[in-house]
Amino acid sequence: MTTTAPSATPQATASVPTARQFIRYLFYKVRPSWRQDLGPGHHSEQHAELARVLQQFKERMAVLRAYSTLGTRGDADFMLWMVSERLEDFQELQSAMLATTMGRHLETPYSFLAMTRRSQYVDKHVHEDGDGEGRRTQIRPTNRKYLFVYPMVKKRPWYRLSHEERQAAMDEHIRVGHEFPRVKINTSYSFGLDDQEFVVAFETDYPGDFLDLVERLRGGEASAWTERETPIFTCIAGGFDEVLELVR
Repeated sequence: MTTTAPSATPQATASVPTARQFIRYLFYKVRPSWRQDLGPGHHSEQHAELARVLQQFKERMAVLRAYSTLGTRGDADFMLWMVSERLEDFQELQSAMLATTMGRHLETPYSFLAMTRRSQYVDKHVHEDGDGEGRRTQIRPTNRKYLFVYPMVKKRPWYRLSHEERQAAMDEHIRVGHEFPRVKINTSYSFGLDDQEFVVAFETDYPGDFLDLVERLRGGEASAWTERETPIFTCIAGGFDEVLELVR
């Protein structure tokens, strides 16, 4: 498809575009052989080796956070939430992890890749921190304990609705979300980058609030146009050492 770039204007030339970010939610599962082949002392040594690699990359990436999924999922042990303006950072991090002793025993049952972009539905809303939610070009995580992550795909007829029809459905969706201020949403976009269309991640210290929010949203008009929003992951935040030490 050929597109024609719009002519530059003095106003457009003067504006400085906000850099968009890549996001990856990467879930790991340790193979049973790792537990069978090593004694308890060797586990700690390998945890520390992998944690050092993660700490090195944390210093160069916009976001690199670890979450445990032990006790909440049977098919994943921990998750890394990573954000960078360089897609290559994800490649280099995973390569470095696989080069560690523990990394050679890791499987990746799930991986969701996305990008930030401006939202066409909530452009006028402004959070208390002064950043417009509609901007969504920069991920700013909070220090909340729990992160709920899932990929989402909309039904194709949704995209054939007029913008006014979609906006009305999303206005209702947004109003419900505002009734749960202790839950922060991070929306990212995967069109053409991965199998899903969106990845959403909700941060909160109150899992009950998230449960009630999702139940309320199920009855909304926007939800009727959802094709798929599974699997859903309940993740518990922790430092690199803390999350890895839980895997034994």
